[in-house]
Amino acid sequence: MTDLTASTADPSLVNRLVVQGQYEATGNPSVVLSTLLGSCVATCISDPLAGVGGMNHFLLAGGDGSGTDNERYGSYAMEVLINALLKLGARKSRLQAKLFGGATMAGRMGRIGEANCRFATAYLETEKIPLVASSLGGQRARRVRYVPVTGQAQLLFVADTFPTISPADRGASAQGEVDLF
Repeated sequence: MTDLTASTADPSLVNRLVVQGQYEATGNPSVVLSTLLGSCVATCISDPLAGVGGMNHFLLAGGDGSGTDNERYGSYAMEVLINALLKLGARKSRLQAKLFGGATMAGRMGRIGEANCRFATAYLETEKIPLVASSLGGQRARRVRYVPVTGQAQLLFVADTFPTISPADRGASAQGEVDLF
């Protein structure tokens, strides 16, 4: 993945978090979208020529569409993201996608991640939107940062354990230092 470390250190950039059931589309070059994924999938789609892009984050591959929580489902998330990009000037024939997430998480999540991965790749194939990069499956959570107008993405696998923080470390953080993960 492309390294965004230098880019995101720019104080003029606006970092926006896309959480479960949300999407965001923009043509603003100052916006960086980010999300944290387990079994969920995030689709990052851009039109590099129009300079617009966006991200969605869905929980489940599909539902019956009869409830008020449609934003949880992949089909809804894909449709609203693509429609928002088209309204910003994207052309469907130029869209490019990147997929992230779909891990098999321990516990009650079972095979949700697998189903989400299958849904997302099949959806893009059906809609003839090229999948130019992906990191799907496995058993680890992911943090994704995405620059919509360029299509650049950064992926970080989340550690399975948390570091131990000593009292001296707590004091340093209280003095204004920030640890980035």
